[in-house]
Amino acid sequence: MINVQDPYGVLGLSRDSSPAEITAAYRELVMALHPDARRASADPDRLAEVVAAYSVLRDAKRRAAHEATRAEPPPVAIPVRVVRPQPDIRVGPTRRHLR
Repeated sequence: MINVQDPYGVLGLSRDSSPAEITAAYRELVMALHPDARRASADPDRLAEVVAAYSVLRDAKRRAAHEATRAEPPPVAIPVRVVRPQPDIRVGPTRRHLR
């Protein structure tokens, strides 16, 4: 079985797509990529990716499991730079030494 990292990207869908939209996108891609379609766009490797992606997204349990593994990583803690007040330094007129 082919491991698909982003089944939504393979089918050209967004993450909030409905089951009907997933099925419609799958059918459209199968019609375009299937070798029996006798079209120049037949691509068996791409078709295998589409079938694998659809097998993940068509089942509600598999889709939920995929979404759970795709959870966002926790945010990285960025250290906060503490700005300490600096003493007030005043600079008077400067002299230019000619040599």
